[in-house]
Amino acid sequence: MTRSIFGSVHLGYVVIESNRFADWRRFGEDAIGMHCDELDSDTIRFRLDDHQCRFLLRRGPAEDVTAIGWHLDDHGAVDEVIARVTARGLPVVEGTAEEAALRGVERLLRFPGPKGLVQEVFTTASTSPVPLRIRHRGFVTGPGGIGHVAVTSTKPDALQAYFDMAFDARLSDFIDETISGMKMKIRFLRVNERHHSVAIANVRRLPIDPIRTRVQHLNIQVAELDDMVDAYQRVGALGFEMALGIGQHTNDRELSFYAKTPSGFEWELGWNPIVVDEATWEPTTHQGISIWGHTRTGATIVEKLAQFKTAAASLTRQHDALIGSR
Repeated sequence: MTRSIFGSVHLGYVVIESNRFADWRRFGEDAIGMHCDELDSDTIRFRLDDHQCRFLLRRGPAEDVTAIGWHLDDHGAVDEVIARVTARGLPVVEGTAEEAALRGVERLLRFPGPKGLVQEVFTTASTSPVPLRIRHRGFVTGPGGIGHVAVTSTKPDALQAYFDMAFDARLSDFIDETISGMKMKIRFLRVNERHHSVAIANVRRLPIDPIRTRVQHLNIQVAELDDMVDAYQRVGALGFEMALGIGQHTNDRELSFYAKTPSGFEWELGWNPIVVDEATWEPTTHQGISIWGHTRTGATIVEKLAQFKTAAASLTRQHDALIGSR
């Protein structure tokens, strides 16, 4: 009999590959307001709390997220996940001591994930003795993890089955939305009390993926409304592109904005989403992503053509082979 690990899984860190270190430092530290540690010319870490690493930036050409790190409560939960993925033929590799140290974690293991996103699991996060330098009163992490990851996919059912298989993910709800003329369906998966740690969007009735990057956006949460508003103002003042202005979501009721990162995917900074009550929660479908706001900034013709080219190319790409549900 398998052990349920729902509630024992928390989004712990994200690994990003980029050559735009100067822009990323300005974006992460000065605009978003995270603590920045530049370890060497090829490595930057961003902190949100006492953990040594919440975002690991490594030098390279991808300009994308390359790995997602999941914090599991104990060795038993790690053993359960590894047993599940190996039973389905996925190779598991133990991280080196250097890789674990860069991420500030112990017992690091990795295995393949959808869209080329490597999934990493660990048991213990190292804390830093260096006082936290942030531009906020605080970020919300804890039992809900650091936030969420949103992806687009031509096989959303398979992605949901993958996260169910690995982490006992539960469906929170759906959103139907039209974005840039495309009818999208977005599903939201939770692995703990946070409304969602993974969001999966697909273009309805069309097998296309309009996003170049593996992730569409990353999300983190600040403790105070003023912190979110101040960061919004800094993003604009520092010349970074805003993707969506401040607004409130229909499903988790989070107030947030979306900025475009130096690598091209988006970064959502939010405040005060609801916490799911497992005893009463029922999945539903919401019409539109926002109750109000989240006004989209104007895209140029060149950007629209690039998006169309990416979507067309996805028709000829073979989607990742994914593992079905249990």
